[in-house]
Amino acid sequence: MIALTLPYPISSNRYWRSFVPKGWTRAVVSLSDEAKAYKSHVGWLAKAQGCKVPMTGPIEISLKLVPINRRRIDLSNCWKVAEDALQGIAFGNDSQVVKLTAELVEPDGKGALIVRISEFVPAPAPLFANAA
Repeated sequence: MIALTLPYPISSNRYWRSFVPKGWTRAVVSLSDEAKAYKSHVGWLAKAQGCKVPMTGPIEISLKLVPINRRRIDLSNCWKVAEDALQGIAFGNDSQVVKLTAELVEPDGKGALIVRISEFVPAPAPLFANAA
């Protein structure tokens, strides 16, 4: 199991940047500078906290979002930002995630994202499923 304490995620509204390059008719969407900095910071922290090789195979992830105060980002946006930052470091690809639990806890004045990643182990089949 991998247990990580990460900085409070940036909003997905600030994660992406879109612009129309000169001469183009459509917008281009890319990661913002703030998103690149967050991903880099999370990568270093994850490696410092024990992520040496990305997990392979099915995984389950548990998130606890600890807001700084009552004003907070959406829990689902938190997951997407964290998933993107941890992909390739804690796990290979987000398609490996088969179980996800997320919880919002009381603000603590500092803010954090607590992440636990483990190998997914399916529940055993009932012993007497067809009996009766």
